Amino acid sequence: MLEALGLTSTAAAVYRAMLDHPGHSVEKLAPMCSLTPDQVHDCLNELTQLMLVRASSEHPGQMRPVTPEIGLADMLARQEADLAARQAQLAASRAAVTRLVAERADTRAAHGERLLGMDAIQTRLELLMRGVTTECVGVHPGASQRPEDLAAGREGNADAIARGVTVKSLYQDATRNDPHTTSYAQWLLHLGSEVRTAPVLPQRLVIIDRTQALVPIDPADTRKGALHVTEPGLVRALVDLFEQAWATAVPLGATRTEDPTTGLTDTERELLRLLGSGHTDDAAGQRLGMSSRTVSRHMASIMERLNASSRFEAGIKAAHRGWL
Repeated sequence: MLEALGLTSTAAAVYRAMLDHPGHSVEKLAPMCSLTPDQVHDCLNELTQLMLVRASSEHPGQMRPVTPEIGLADMLARQEADLAARQAQLAASRAAVTRLVAERADTRAAHGERLLGMDAIQTRLELLMRGVTTECVGVHPGASQRPEDLAAGREGNADAIARGVTVKSLYQDATRNDPHTTSYAQWLLHLGSEVRTAPVLPQRLVIIDRTQALVPIDPADTRKGALHVTEPGLVRALVDLFEQAWATAVPLGATRTEDPTTGLTDTERELLRLLGSGHTDDAAGQRLGMSSRTVSRHMASIMERLNASSRFEAGIKAAHRGWL
């Protein structure tokens, strides 16, 4: 019991022995407490600092115990005073943090919620994932995702899903060939998240509770920074954009079937559309998350099916067949 007040077990034993035998010397207290005289002296020093023993007027050179009604009550009073001081310090710290957060919120608003660099983006994502209550959706274009970026999102996603938050992730079809992204997506599915893929995706996007979103400052380099959008009209438009892409995407694990009329996959149809609208192989590949070599391989397959000797001839035949 006395240990709860901050005494060591040996000092508590010496104090009890002194209360039971107030006139005992150190030499008599030592065997009673299974301690050496030096250890008893150490305990007396501890008890003196705690004001539980005083010099004896009756036995010069010895210490006498302070009655618990006084000594322990004084200890409790000191501890209560210390606790009150710590609580006051904690309250002051909380107020300082609140002021700092408010000041930073005002600064962010004044600068249009611009988050510069990946550290700023990931910090904001961590805060958003802590506060999300109903839904988090994300669009992640590209043939692969950086392993360190995937790792940075694990804790936030796991905590949100455990709280019952709906998490939907939309990746590009090309990521089905990337082991890091596929492994992470399978992990999300195992937790109860939803994951789909599509041939072409909108720009990178995260929407929280349909009330705020993060979009890239520069879609060509999403690592430069992001905009934190909270205006209802803009967020609503982004939600609609996500839902349109989500509706045509295929759940991870399902296979895309060829169009029974044309024999084209969704990726091949989108490739034809992109090349027909003037995109180069490199540009079309970037939109589809594939290399220009893979684009050439797909086009060679399409030309063979159309019995076309050139891309120009393939385009004409594809248009005549209603493939474009």
